[in-house]
Amino acid sequence: MCAMARPRKPLLSTDRIVKAARDLVDAEGLQALSTRRLAAELGVSGPSLYNHFRTKDELLEAVADSVSAQVDLSMFEDGRDWRTALRDWAYSYRAALRDHPNIVPVLARGPGRRPAALRLADAVYGAMVGAGWPPAHATSIGALMRYFIMGSALGSFAGGFVEDPSAYDPADYPHLGQAHLLAEQQEKIDDRAFETGLTALLDGLSQQYEQVRRGA
Repeated sequence: MCAMARPRKPLLSTDRIVKAARDLVDAEGLQALSTRRLAAELGVSGPSLYNHFRTKDELLEAVADSVSAQVDLSMFEDGRDWRTALRDWAYSYRAALRDHPNIVPVLARGPGRRPAALRLADAVYGAMVGAGWPPAHATSIGALMRYFIMGSALGSFAGGFVEDPSAYDPADYPHLGQAHLLAEQQEKIDDRAFETGLTALLDGLSQQYEQVRRGA
């Protein structure tokens, strides 16, 4: 009797598990992810997943880090000035979060031990210090940008308004007569709000930078 040949590729790999988990979270949210459900999606037995991830939280950390790894960091290495680099990085970071909004609550916990998230923090901090920001300021800038970008990804301002005009009785809300139209322009309004906020942040930081440089 001939022995059955082994498959050339293993049924499971860490990357395959992470991608399947990320796809599931993207489609149905964090609550949909379970060992049983993921194993079914992959066509394997549940216990086989534990050869790669010991717990669900460990898997979620890997999924979150796979999203952080999608953020472009090249702007901190190719000679762009600090303001341009921060701006370009903010847009890349926001794009990654917009593609995977359901994982944002996990990312919002902070980098923890996640390698890609730590590289991201290291790149921002290093670029700011390299540009002449004092270390304490560089830390604050990294935190500020993270708050702003994460906040923009947690929900849509425009999408939070219902499209029913009767919800905005002028007797109660005299300035919301057009609020029912916001949702249909959600992407445009949210993009413009992000641009406005980012420009304001960078303008304020530029003023602080001049003060820091004069003080130095």
